[in-house]
Amino acid sequence: MISESPGPDSEHELSYEGWRVASAASVGVFVSFASLFIYTFGTFLKPIAEEFAWSREAVSTGFGIAAMTVAACSPPLGVLLDRYGARRIIVPALAVFGIAFASLSLLTPHLWHLYATCVVLGIVGNGTAQMAYTRTVASWFDTRRGAALALMLAGGAVGAMVLPPIAQDLVDRGGWRTACALLGAMVLVLGLPGALMFIRERPAAAAAPAATAEGAPVREALASRAFWIIVVVLFGSSIAQNGAITHLAAMLTDRGVPSTGAALAVSAMGGAGLAGRLAAGWLLDRFFAARVSFALLAVASLGVWILSSAGSLPMGVLGASLVGFGMGGEGDVTPYLLSRYFGLRSFSTLYGLTWTAYAIAGAIGPVLMGRAFDATGSYESLLGQLAVGTLAVAALVLWLPRYGQNLNARENLLAPRRT
Repeated sequence: MISESPGPDSEHELSYEGWRVASAASVGVFVSFASLFIYTFGTFLKPIAEEFAWSREAVSTGFGIAAMTVAACSPPLGVLLDRYGARRIIVPALAVFGIAFASLSLLTPHLWHLYATCVVLGIVGNGTAQMAYTRTVASWFDTRRGAALALMLAGGAVGAMVLPPIAQDLVDRGGWRTACALLGAMVLVLGLPGALMFIRERPAAAAAPAATAEGAPVREALASRAFWIIVVVLFGSSIAQNGAITHLAAMLTDRGVPSTGAALAVSAMGGAGLAGRLAAGWLLDRFFAARVSFALLAVASLGVWILSSAGSLPMGVLGASLVGFGMGGEGDVTPYLLSRYFGLRSFSTLYGLTWTAYAIAGAIGPVLMGRAFDATGSYESLLGQLAVGTLAVAALVLWLPRYGQNLNARENLLAPRRT
């Protein structure tokens, strides 16, 4: 039995209960909206568009609708997570997500049907993703928090690596409808048992009422420069990331790369994302997170620039890998910064607000890519612009203030002085 107040050295022991919680969260993130839906949507984009004679912009709009729904639902979902705990939200969200994804196998030739399903997926999306698990994992760790968050987020990177080729293989063997049904069932089989058995906050943290939990209230966090820098950086980088992810397979096949090779490039992006997240976890426990974030975003910017003109499988894999490494590692940075600057008192609510920015940008990116292709027959010019934009927002992260090992956010907010 683990003590309710384990010493800091416990985090370095593999037997520490927190590592079981982080591992279960990693499996949950593997089959989440942020992994399964985002990274396989590109696999289904062309076959769905071709079967129903829809434009790529029209199909991409479904992704955008799901992302906008996530944006609208993330803040209230964050409030629910702070108030009721993760397991009560994650279990029903996973059930609805799995069933809704499987229901895409019954899609009819009406765009409203696709869009309505995407709304349902978006409503529960972040109840299945890292946002739902992060507060719970963070409650178990202090000195190894970066590594624990990296382990949790590694599930998403593994999903990004293995789910696109699995989806492509299922499409090739049985069609896109069968693929949707089987992937939806996988959510229920893999995600629900771990959430029911292992997801819970550290007892000492769970016992503390929200009003007295360590950290800043929402209003105080919203008055800080640090919070808004995090939001702007996340918004700017998400446009390029989600645009590249959603259209990568279609873009490479348009340039003569076989569909299996395009799926390999998407998989390489996921594999590099895993490496980026593990590397970021190690770095965050040792270096100031703003510098880590800048380096990761610069790598991602280079990857987007390479993809803008990639005409072969090797260049496509290289560009996708750089995007995956940079954006994968950046996925560790946001929750880490929020927990360090503002504590856990209103963590999920604040994380939900940052997800709103991420999701809005995630809706914009794929639609812009689809519109650029429909208008010009090419993605090259827009990707070049997105590469420059990603590097520009990366510079903003260097304006973040320093934080302490046990930061009291009230003492580190950079809002104007009260008179």
